[in-house]
Parts: sequence; structure tokens; C-alpha cells
Amino acid sequence: MDKFERNLLALSRFDPDLCSRLSRAERNQNCYKFLESRSGETVPAWINPDSAHPLHSLVDPRREAKRLLDTLDDEGFIIFLGLGGGYYAEAALEHKNVRLVLLIDYGLSGLAELLRSRDYVKIFADPRFHFLVDPGRPEIERFIMNIYQPILHSGIRTLPLRARIAGDTEAFSQASLAIESSLKRVSADYSVQAYFGARWFSNIIRNLNKAEKSDSHLPSIQNAAITAAGPSLNLQIPRLRKKRKGLFLIATDTSLACLLSEDLCPDAVVSIDCQHISYCHFMAGFPKEALLFIDLASPPLLASQSENLRFFSGNHPLTSYICQAWRPFPMADTSGGNVTFTSVHLAEMLGAKSIELYGADFSYPLGLSYARGTYIYPNFEIRQNRLAALEGLHSSLLYRGPLTKILGKHGWYYESPSLKFYRERLEEKYWASNFTLIPQEGMGAPIQVAQSNTKPASNHQLFKPSKALMKAEDFLLHYRRNIMSLPIPSGDHDYLQSLKGDERLVFNTLLPAVAAIKRRSPGLGAAGELIEKTKAYCVEKIEQLVGSS
Repeated sequence: MDKFERNLLALSRFDPDLCSRLSRAERNQNCYKFLESRSGETVPAWINPDSAHPLHSLVDPRREAKRLLDTLDDEGFIIFLGLGGGYYAEAALEHKNVRLVLLIDYGLSGLAELLRSRDYVKIFADPRFHFLVDPGRPEIERFIMNIYQPILHSGIRTLPLRARIAGDTEAFSQASLAIESSLKRVSADYSVQAYFGARWFSNIIRNLNKAEKSDSHLPSIQNAAITAAGPSLNLQIPRLRKKRKGLFLIATDTSLACLLSEDLCPDAVVSIDCQHISYCHFMAGFPKEALLFIDLASPPLLASQSENLRFFSGNHPLTSYICQAWRPFPMADTSGGNVTFTSVHLAEMLGAKSIELYGADFSYPLGLSYARGTYIYPNFEIRQNRLAALEGLHSSLLYRGPLTKILGKHGWYYESPSLKFYRERLEEKYWASNFTLIPQEGMGAPIQVAQSNTKPASNHQLFKPSKALMKAEDFLLHYRRNIMSLPIPSGDHDYLQSLKGDERLVFNTLLPAVAAIKRRSPGLGAAGELIEKTKAYCVEKIEQLVGSS
């Protein structure tokens, strides 16, 4: 068996498709010239029309690689741009702190040439090593989002093989942008987990008793209207009232009080926030006939607001696990980060062929934050005094983060980074679906209107009765045993890689809580100590509900 076959055999463990592509790659492309270093190692040199450029030191490439990797601090995830002779990747996999290595390279024929010239089996056979060849930006972003866990892998560093990058600057530039974009999203997700991971866990397990009962089937809807709580909602109420009879009216929880103050009763209300402050939106009452759609991670207090209750599963790994192991729930898209985004997805799931959005400003028009009638107004009125005037309280809410002032067609408005993200995610959702986006017509009209180009969706059947496999208490006891059975982490390997089958599924349900425990106890250094403390915390929360039998 020659070098090329041995390399492909080692690669086949994780990417047989890549092996097939490499075996069919064109030969004799002469992308590389192979030189010998003083230390006797083979050094690939990238060939361009002028000359050959060695990708490593021609004195001692192994020593060069070791010196580079010795500069690492606590980075456990290393991304290499360019394979070359593999010396950097070898040194990384020998480093005590490295838990993951991702290598990105371009040019299938050139890579096949490298694999015919040198033995990479040691690298390819390591379970920590991952290889992307000719990836687009979306593929890189998805891969990093799926595999990188900051709490387990610590920091991240990108190390380019500069001579190789110079030979294909455009492709590697796109790879760098993809890495930067994915890391921003990972960082944002981790920050949210650190703040809410423990509360999510507590809310979910406490909601299971209520979620055990079977629900009646929901018929499909035709035309839906969704109300958000932006200031334009007050101006749009007359139009909404005129069209009310022909619409299935879905209120975001923030907009509910505003609608009730205008004697408009929604058909359904949606809530996704795990914080107890969500209850403030229901202080004005809850319509008896209205449906209440809430995330399994919502505060249990909200579940008591309606007997006409429908739980759904958001993006939390524990709710996904519950859907697999206990009882299926509709999977609602909460990736937009706001309740309006999720409400649009729920309307689609119910079969809506047209959707209108009211009050979805995703900005602060004329410096206003919320529609009148929402909970923020009575809350501030109670808190105001001579030292904290009503206007000052509203201003403190508005200016709590960075804002950009924008002059639009219908007047000026402020936009924050988070509101911009919400708007862009909603626009992405429309462009990726069967709906067309009609732009803003002005403050007196719906900000966004979506109309389907196809027949009504039939996936509303997801909201159909389903049966739990066991009682909620029995499931929680089973889940508790699975948590306790997770192996004790060892410092000499990647913990995720050591888990098998259901163990990984169970451990993934704990990751948001791990981030929250880390935030509460920053002194916990080793990942193993942090994982064990999180397991103890989650077991204790379950035992507080159902005991330890």
C-alpha cells in the first residue's frame, strides 16, 4: 500500500466522500515542488509562474512548528489555513491543551499531490483532527457552530500557512470571513447561555408535569396578523381593527396589553422569554378563549395563565432531547432571538398563506421604544419620583446600549445592533421561504407584509395530539440516572469525543447550564471540575421536584 492509499484509508474514518473526490482528482498538475530540509524532512513548495515558494522552514520544519505552537496560551481549538507538509497540525496535536484541530485548504488536485508525496496518517487518524477541502462560507460557518464548545475547548486561534495563502488569496480570504462570522455567533450564543442556562434548565423540568397531557388538534388558518410591540402599533390599530374579522390574530406577549387596552382580543399569544419578567405582559389579564403558545423553557408561572395551552420546543438541546425521549412537541424556530420571528414561524406551521406584521419596527422610530399600553408604561409610572422622572426612565431604557441614528423615508429612527440583527434574521427567513417581502409603507401601515406564492402549508399538522411515553416524573428520574451515569471527565482527552451514543445526547442537554455555572463560579478552572459541578446542580434540581428514588 503506497502513501496515497494509506492517507486515504486514514481519512475515510470521518469523510469517505472526500476520499472518493481525492481518488478521482486530476494527476500531474504540478502544483508543488518537493524540497528537502537540512533536518531531512520533505518540504512542499507552492509553484507559481515565477518561482517555487517553500511552505515551511528549509532548516528544520518540525522545530519551526513547535516554536509556533509553544506560543499558545489556553487555546484548545486551532484552525489552520493550508495543509502544507502537515508539520503545524502535528505539533498542535502534540500540544497538551489542544482539543480540536480544523484544517481548511483549497485545490483538490494539489492536495492529492501532497497526499502522494508524504505520510499524513498520524494527523488524519487523530479523532481531534477535522479537514475541510474547498468549502464555501456556509459550510465553514455550520461546521464551527456545530463543533466548537467554548466551555470545553477554551479559546480559539487561527494559524495561516502564509506562503500557501499567497497562492490562493481570494479563497482563503472568504474562509477567514466565515471563521470570523461564525465566532461572533458562537460568542453571542455562549453569552446568552451563560446568563440563562440555569434558568432554562429549571423552567423546562418544572414545565413537564403541565406538558404531559395530550392536546386537541388545531385546525389550519388562512390569513394571519402578528402584532409586535413597536411604537408604530398604536398608529396601525385602526387598520388592524378594520381587517380583524378576516385574520387569525397572533399577539406577541409584549403586545398583548396594548391590544387589550384597545378592546382587541387576539386568537393566540406567543411567549419565548425564560425570564420571570415575562409575567408582566400578562398583568392586564389573559383572554379566556385565546391560545397560549409558549416555549418549554418559559417560566412555569406563564403556563398557569391559560387552560388553552400549547407548548413547543425551541432550540434548547434539552427540549430537543425531550422530544426524542419522552414526548414530541412542535419545533419552533427561535433562532431569530425575538418573539416576533418565532410567531411568524408558528403562523407558517399553522398553515397561514398570508401574514401581516403590525408594530414590527425593529428600531426606535422618533426615539420611542414601545407602543403605548405595553407594560413598560405603568411600570415606569410606579417607579418615577423627583429624582427619577418618567422621561428619564424612558431615556435610560432607550440609551442603555449603542445606537445609530438613521434618517429614513418616513422620519428618523434609532437602530441598535440587536434590533438590526432581529430585522436581518426576519428578512433572511422570508427570502428563504415561499413568502415575498413587501417593504415598509409608513408608520400607519404594517411594517412588513408577507404573502405566499404557493398553496397553504400543510405542516400545521405538527400541532396534533401526541402521547408521552411515560409519566413526567418517571422521565425525570430516568433523565437523572442518565446524568449521573455520564463518565467522569479526564484531563488527557476531549470529553465530547469520549462520549458514546446516548451519553453525548444527554451531555449536550447540560451545556447551557455548564456555561451558567462557569459564569457563577469563574474560579472553576478545569473543564472536568466544571462538568461535575453542573451534573450535581442538575441532579439536585430534579430531586427537588421528584425526589431521588
